[in-house]
Amino acid sequence: MNNVHPPLRRRRSRGTPKVGFVSLGCPKATVDSERILTRLRAEGYDIVGDYAGSDLVIVNTCGFIDEAVQESLDAIGEAIAENGRVIVTGCLGARRAASGNALVADVHPKVLAVTGPQATDEVMEHVHEHLPKPHDPFVDLVPPGGIKLTPRHYAYLKISEGCNHRCTFCIIPSMRGDLVSRPIGDVVREARTLVDAGVRELLVISQDTSAYGVDLKYRSGFVDGRPVRTRMVDLVKELARLDARVRLHYVYPYPHVDEVLPLMAEGRVLPYLDVPFQHSHPRVLRAMKRPASGETNIERIRAWRAVCPELTIRSTFIVGFPGETEAEFEHLLAFLEEAQLDRVGCFAYSPVEGAAANALADPVPDDVREARRERFMQVQARISAQRLRRRVGSETTVLVDAIEHDRASGQWRAVARSAAEAPEVDGVVYVALAGEEQAKAHPPGGEMHVRIVDADEHDLFAQAVKGEGACGIA
Repeated sequence: MNNVHPPLRRRRSRGTPKVGFVSLGCPKATVDSERILTRLRAEGYDIVGDYAGSDLVIVNTCGFIDEAVQESLDAIGEAIAENGRVIVTGCLGARRAASGNALVADVHPKVLAVTGPQATDEVMEHVHEHLPKPHDPFVDLVPPGGIKLTPRHYAYLKISEGCNHRCTFCIIPSMRGDLVSRPIGDVVREARTLVDAGVRELLVISQDTSAYGVDLKYRSGFVDGRPVRTRMVDLVKELARLDARVRLHYVYPYPHVDEVLPLMAEGRVLPYLDVPFQHSHPRVLRAMKRPASGETNIERIRAWRAVCPELTIRSTFIVGFPGETEAEFEHLLAFLEEAQLDRVGCFAYSPVEGAAANALADPVPDDVREARRERFMQVQARISAQRLRRRVGSETTVLVDAIEHDRASGQWRAVARSAAEAPEVDGVVYVALAGEEQAKAHPPGGEMHVRIVDADEHDLFAQAVKGEGACGIA
């Protein structure tokens, strides 16, 4: 690939050095970006939103599926063309080209530097080399919770790095390494700082949240001087003490997850689990090197709902995995019907370079993979619509994410989420508002008590209950 761009040159910064930032990839990459941005602001660098005003640009990349790789390479190329001084970090930085060299450096040889994921210190070393900044205590200030790319009222809380699994479709461990759990005291301190800074919802993330503490053999850490085991359930109990909603993502269905359900039933943690089942058929799961069988998962789902009937379960699946037969795909559709999951995402298998699954026999043709994905989503769309329809007539408390105003019609509405919706990956609750005055009374980050009045396949529509300025549906 040839990139046409101005020759690299060292720019002389007038005043405070300015850094542009492009963040791509999953929520775990978002947290990496937040840490780098926090360090930059703490050291006095300005963060700007355009190439022309930047002294250099940092691009945090994704390197998982082919589309994400291309998006990242395109973003790097654009930054080089528009600015010329680019530092690359993230998962794509760990990928190798056919030549054996770093993929990014092969495609874009004029980048200033390339690092892998979770490399804040290394990124900052390169920034210091190419854009030195003397410390000024009068201007090197950051918000208490650090620089966040999410709205002020919710934040991702990453509790570990890496993964001990070796799923055959995944190359994440080769880029992010084995599981490394953060000290439980550090996690709780960060969570408390975020809540004190105005965060109303903590989204707990990692590559495998259920495995938190396995690498440390669940040894005790200290929270406010108290010994607390480094274990998922113990961490969730500590987070439940904070004045914030706690939402759990990337939860593998291990037996000890059962211990979290009573906390959800008691209202101490949001009754929501993001569980990456990936498939239902035992043979396919074994080929994927996943840790649980479909039959066990069905039993566990039933047990969870028996303890917490309000539980919302989100999951992701892969169809068209190498060797998947039509009968095994039908087994997955039957699993969907029986499991009645609330929120589901589906991917047609993508032969990611470096994934062990690429060597498996009987690859499924592209058109069959895509046809199965469409059939899968048709089934799930019907299930989702039915489950959302059951909520019509019920009342719930929602967290407002944004306010929308249609100037043509004059209508106002809140874009909000109940306990059953995670930001960005799930649907939303649209709440009709009785004009600008009510909109101002419920800004983003605030809560509303609403009645659900309608639903479609993905979203809910509501109106404020008496006392909130009730009005008709928008």
